[in-house]
Amino acid sequence: MKTKGNLYVTGTEPRCGKSVICLGITELLLRSIPLDRIAFFRPLVKMDSEAGKDSDIQLIKECFGLKFSYKDSYAFTVKDADRMIANGLYDELMDGIMERYRNLEKDYDFVLCEGTDFDTSSAFEFDINAEIAKNLGAPVLLVSCAKNKSIDQVIASVEQAKGSIIEKGCHLISVIVNRVSRDQKEILLKKIKKIQDKELIFLIPDVPFLGSPRMKDIMKHMNAKLLYGEALLKRHVKSFVVAAMLLPNFLERIEDDCLIITPGDRSDVIVACLSVLTSASMPNISGIMLTGGLLPEPPIRKLIEGYADMIPVLSVKENTFPAAVKVNSIHPVISPDDTEKVELALDVFEDNVDIKKLSDLILKERPDIVTPKRFEYSLIEWAKRDTKTIVLPEGEDERIIRAAEIFKRKGIARLIMLGNKESILQKAGIMGVDLKDVEILMPEESKRVREYAEIYYELRKHKRITMEFAYDLMLNDRNFFGTMMVYTEDADGMVSGAVHTTADTIRPAFQIIKTKPGFSIVSSIFFMCLKDRVLVYGDCAVNPDPNAQQLAEIAIASAQTAKQFGIEPRVAMISYSTGESGKGKDVEKVKQATILAKKMIAEMGLKVEIDGPMQYDAAVDPEVARIKMPESKVAGRATVFVFPDLDTGNTTYKAVQRSTGAIAIGPILQGLRKPVNDLSRGCTVKDIVNTVAITAIQAQEQ
Repeated sequence: MKTKGNLYVTGTEPRCGKSVICLGITELLLRSIPLDRIAFFRPLVKMDSEAGKDSDIQLIKECFGLKFSYKDSYAFTVKDADRMIANGLYDELMDGIMERYRNLEKDYDFVLCEGTDFDTSSAFEFDINAEIAKNLGAPVLLVSCAKNKSIDQVIASVEQAKGSIIEKGCHLISVIVNRVSRDQKEILLKKIKKIQDKELIFLIPDVPFLGSPRMKDIMKHMNAKLLYGEALLKRHVKSFVVAAMLLPNFLERIEDDCLIITPGDRSDVIVACLSVLTSASMPNISGIMLTGGLLPEPPIRKLIEGYADMIPVLSVKENTFPAAVKVNSIHPVISPDDTEKVELALDVFEDNVDIKKLSDLILKERPDIVTPKRFEYSLIEWAKRDTKTIVLPEGEDERIIRAAEIFKRKGIARLIMLGNKESILQKAGIMGVDLKDVEILMPEESKRVREYAEIYYELRKHKRITMEFAYDLMLNDRNFFGTMMVYTEDADGMVSGAVHTTADTIRPAFQIIKTKPGFSIVSSIFFMCLKDRVLVYGDCAVNPDPNAQQLAEIAIASAQTAKQFGIEPRVAMISYSTGESGKGKDVEKVKQATILAKKMIAEMGLKVEIDGPMQYDAAVDPEVARIKMPESKVAGRATVFVFPDLDTGNTTYKAVQRSTGAIAIGPILQGLRKPVNDLSRGCTVKDIVNTVAITAIQAQEQ
């Protein structure tokens, strides 16, 4: 499958000029990617009250004629997001953003993402953007603003933002400091070099024209009435002058492209402005705003109407001072039809950014970041590729009932819930859960009980069981009944353990389904979801003290499971010593297991890197690996960790889980001919959803 490209552009503060940067990057992308293969995405948008659309999405779409659909290019409005966060639905917000992004990403080669504009606390907004970028697996381009800041403040802002974004596990590729003044530029260039690391840092000068609103923008912002001059509403406004003084003082304060704000009954100011329009020695005026809801007297109106190219004259209800304050608060945007600004923005970007270097980073360097949420979302998407039937023997448990509604809504799997149908539906009704179209089966009423009993009897009669025992077992033990459904292909997989022990869940699988060819044991792994990657730990749940052959099998099975779930397997055989440094029975077992595993890999034609024995720090830390195992292709970058015994594996996974906040998904059983998986009795609804999705994916590979 072709690798999808993306980039997340976010700011260190509100109004730092992200739209200008997005314009430049889009033009950069179009030099390498066809316009029908590029999309633009914003996780959260502020809807334009008039058009009902986000201005930045419209800008990128219309300026370049991109083909993506507007409705697919954002996830939520800021209003919706505020409500969800207030109601404690932050995880659901993130899930929804990922889902909308993935739906868009499917049809495009590159998705350019622009961060949020909350206008709330900068720290809160920064954290949300960092988490979104990380979950989308997108490298980050950070935009800072130098306007109204000292040199030291700019440097401090960049350093703090860089450190924070990297600390949160994001992949930072570039920092752009926008709106840099001439006085700041030279000093900033020298100081920036001292804090520049792997990422590129660029300075873009302050261009006041890009921040100037047009008369039509002011009219919209003020909800003003247009009296005259519709043809010139595209004129830009660089400043405004409040005309509340005598004419000589007023005339001295007029500047080029200014807006005159004056009460509507100041006929003297209006006439003076008309004189300015025809004077070759006076600056150009962009427009007039009449305040207080007052209109000029009829003679003055007649005078105005005599001007062929009249500048825009607006009327507002606000009095002069409130009107001036409101005009000063306007945040101008670049509109698609403002070709003068668009072209200038593109020129400024290209003149101040090393296009080749930035292009190489954006198009060629991909971050290897898999967050827990991104991994969980991928599980759901993989499970939906080929919907499988999963049997849940504990159908009466409330967590299973809640999870069942999620399976149904998201199309993760077809379910068969075992249990008392009346009891399950009654609980679902009380909980407000809709189980319509979900199959609920009572084993004692199934026509297949006798057939299952006969099959089980044939499989186990060498253990001297009776037919009566087999029938009684199928009738009363739902785990055995569910396992037999998987064995006979009435279901593709089974998940249990919410109210049963691990032994109760997997014993039927050992007896009925049994192991795959080439494997003598069933083992388990946990997916350990750290903040920036997903690791595989095996075996942490099933085999107390595997011998060398069994440990080799666990390594192979764990590598295969990792690959099945999109994790490149680099297997570290964990021990209390690294390489040849230690001696002892336990170390020798790991050494022998590594040799056997490498032999099995060669015989099976697998592409798996494996090395050991090695200590955990040598497996995960590149610096330690360079000292202890400099020639190893696994040390320092391991993704699969095989522990020598259950004591070590179980202790390690729990220690990592509790000390780092990692999410542990599992145990996931491996080595069986058909998938059966165990839940913890303390499992959450999310745990159930993840485990069922994993079981469905395993079933796809059978």
